[in-house]
Amino acid sequence: MRSVSQEKPGLLVHDYPEEWAKVYDGFGLAGKDPVRRACDKSFIGFAWETLEQLTPLTRGDRQMLAIGRECGIGDGFTIPRHLPGLARGTCTFAVCPDRDLPRPQLAIAEMAGTLALNCALALGPAHQDEAAPVLTDRQRECLVWVARGKTSAEIAIILGIGTETVVQHLKMARERYQVHCKQSLVVAALFDGLIGFADIMHWRDWD
Repeated sequence: MRSVSQEKPGLLVHDYPEEWAKVYDGFGLAGKDPVRRACDKSFIGFAWETLEQLTPLTRGDRQMLAIGRECGIGDGFTIPRHLPGLARGTCTFAVCPDRDLPRPQLAIAEMAGTLALNCALALGPAHQDEAAPVLTDRQRECLVWVARGKTSAEIAIILGIGTETVVQHLKMARERYQVHCKQSLVVAALFDGLIGFADIMHWRDWD
């Protein structure tokens, strides 16, 4: 099992074969791990055999998975967790190359993985060192429309306010988040949970 939470600082607990642990840590494979990359595309547990449905696999990815098998890691089932503004983590259950995943037990694995991640989170700081910035309702409205791809002039028309007013709202929002561009502001607000992907993606259905 591998559980990672609280990236700053990070927590890594595993009982992988020692040979694979040395390769993984020694060559800094965490940043290249296709399983971790796939976690960004899923909110539920997934078997490694579905990796290509979640993220394109490069030649290097396939080589990493092959080396893992040589070191005793066969198929796996990974549970990702995303807690906006707090932590991200994964918990993985893996089997030897000569064994199949126990599919009837994967639902139990998902629950156990969730519990493991909650326990890992409890080992870290109880809360963020700094409170997330607070935006006014109008600043958040402007930010949501920026995330939907609208310009300041378009947002002004939508909200029935002046373009300069929109510019000022966004400027104040950037200052509160201490970022210098709209894209960074959107990412920061998504991470903090101030806005969600549903705010950005589903608005087209309202037209």
